[in-house]
Amino acid sequence: MAGRKKTTTCKLFVLDTNVLLHDPTCLYRFEEHDVFIPIITLEELDTHKKGMSEVARNARQASRFLDDIISGQELNIADGIPLKNASRDAASGKLILQTQAINGSLPPSLPVGKADNQILGIVMALKDHYPKRAVILVSKDINMRIKARALALEAEDYFNDKVLEDTDLLYTGTREIDQGFWERNSKDIKSWQEHGRSYYQLTGPDVANLYVNQHLWQEGEKPFQARVLKLEGKSAVLETLKDFSHSKNNVWGITARNREQNFALNMLMDPNVDFITLLGQAGTGKTLLTLAAGLAMTLEQKLYSEIIMTRVTVPVGEDIGFLPGTEEEKMAPWMGALEDNLDVLNKSDDDGGDWGRAATRDLIRSRIKVKSLNFMRGRTFLNKYLIIDEAQNLTPKQMKTLITRAGPGTKVVCLGNVSQIDTPYLTEGSSGLTYVVDRFKGWQHSAHITLQRGERSRLADHAGEVL
Repeated sequence: MAGRKKTTTCKLFVLDTNVLLHDPTCLYRFEEHDVFIPIITLEELDTHKKGMSEVARNARQASRFLDDIISGQELNIADGIPLKNASRDAASGKLILQTQAINGSLPPSLPVGKADNQILGIVMALKDHYPKRAVILVSKDINMRIKARALALEAEDYFNDKVLEDTDLLYTGTREIDQGFWERNSKDIKSWQEHGRSYYQLTGPDVANLYVNQHLWQEGEKPFQARVLKLEGKSAVLETLKDFSHSKNNVWGITARNREQNFALNMLMDPNVDFITLLGQAGTGKTLLTLAAGLAMTLEQKLYSEIIMTRVTVPVGEDIGFLPGTEEEKMAPWMGALEDNLDVLNKSDDDGGDWGRAATRDLIRSRIKVKSLNFMRGRTFLNKYLIIDEAQNLTPKQMKTLITRAGPGTKVVCLGNVSQIDTPYLTEGSSGLTYVVDRFKGWQHSAHITLQRGERSRLADHAGEVL
């Protein structure tokens, strides 16, 4: 059997099909360890390759990667094919394909015909064949891992696509500063005023831990709220925020009800910030604030030509089947959140009476387009205000596809709640929303705010705490 001469410190990972379907690049993610692919995995890969779904695309890509690795290396298949060249030095182990029948002794209660059990049999046989070497099954299927452990086999989830192990470590975009912050960083402090805002230039030990567009706040007799405008070497420039909680600064009739909403409105209303992510539980005001800012900047300031809203169509319950009508009409049932928020935004315009409100509603409707994610590829949006709702259900790859649609003058706002993921195999750590929050932090044209407080009703707040 392959790879007998290999040193015992190097592990042998046996891949389940769902790992390849989840991340085709997983072949290159095991560093110095060896990767074993059973024939049944290749067989299952073949059954998934037809269609236009994300799974089918991944199946085809995994097959292409395998073809690239094996091409010209047919003589080495029995010993294992080095992954060094194919992975551009990312992996130094070998790819081992099953070249002969392997029979592991499974308990009689496990039916042999099932693919999962065949893979478990192969893991068991490999474990017997390499007694001094760790043989580990890698699977995204929890039941498969439970069965493996019940048979005294090592099994692991595939973690390599996770941005963070613990979402508590996710960048929140805000930071509370204490009184000591000013004392520690007061060396060569400068302050000045421009266009009604105050600016502070600081130098000190805390500057290294700040990010551009991070929001700093301090409670006390004189509450302080500012954002990090610039970071240059060991100095930082802070800019105080506009107070959107005051009715005179309302955005389309909406005012900020708490500190984080004020931070969010400051970023949403800043034309220099092209990409914004808003995270928060249900009822924290993500969609309302984003739409209010979008309408103000599209209809009042004329910075954008129209608002485009899209969301991932993953049902919470059973699917209700095909929907009739055009793309816009098919998306209508998914866009209840948009309708609810437009009702609130329309109510804020009391001056024109019923006729005025009806005219405003028609005007708003003509400027908001609802699009399906399925038809985004190949498009470019110019001077648009693009809202991606329920972004936690997107994979990192889908997120990249969407954000790269943005042409000149387009602002992209991603909204979501990573504790409400409905897509199979996506977790808080591997969601596309977590991925972009982590990758974009510190870029001068992007901002992230985690909204903390629900502002719906006492009933919704209580339900969020006790249920």
